[in-house]
Amino acid sequence: MKNTVLYIHGMGGGEDSRIPGILSRHFDGSGIEVVVRTYSFGPSVAAAEIASWVAELEPGLIIGESLGACHALRVAGLPHLFVSPSLGGPLWLGTLSWLALIPGVRPLFNRIYRPAPGRRQTLDFRFSILRKYLSHWRLAMKCTDPVYAYFGTRDRFRRSGVVSVRLWKKHFGEDTYTILEGTHHMSEEHVVSVLAPAIVRALRGSL
Repeated sequence: MKNTVLYIHGMGGGEDSRIPGILSRHFDGSGIEVVVRTYSFGPSVAAAEIASWVAELEPGLIIGESLGACHALRVAGLPHLFVSPSLGGPLWLGTLSWLALIPGVRPLFNRIYRPAPGRRQTLDFRFSILRKYLSHWRLAMKCTDPVYAYFGTRDRFRRSGVVSVRLWKKHFGEDTYTILEGTHHMSEEHVVSVLAPAIVRALRGSL
């Protein structure tokens, strides 16, 4: 089996994101490699970057976290796992992209959604970028590969629909997700006890 996992981080994440770091330590010495790279915020540029990494790494599994879910779904021909997938996020970004045309809104968004220090994704709330999230979402929803997702019971983004179990179920079915006790950010305990075994099963062809 191909033992490389490509991990697609969420908005403002990057090479030093928490969950892939936990997975890398957990799988150290096992032969399973978890690769995470910082990609562009613009969905068109990001899709090209991720496609080039897939061609380079030839992973056996794609994992998408939060806003990275739609990027992961656009990678065809591989099994997919998801952590708190944000199917509603691209719809919000695309539908409300006109707000970026109002003077002062972009700087406000840049202050509110400033990524944590480190090798993190640079956010850019230009209208020309945000409006592309609608077509990005439509392309992602064409995925027909095996998928499985994990949601948190206390995920605050579920209230707004940014993370939506209902939307996930509508597109991918009743038997493709589990709701775990926790928040939007999967706990280290669940990363090790739930996500890591799911990765092993998916790499062995039994997602």
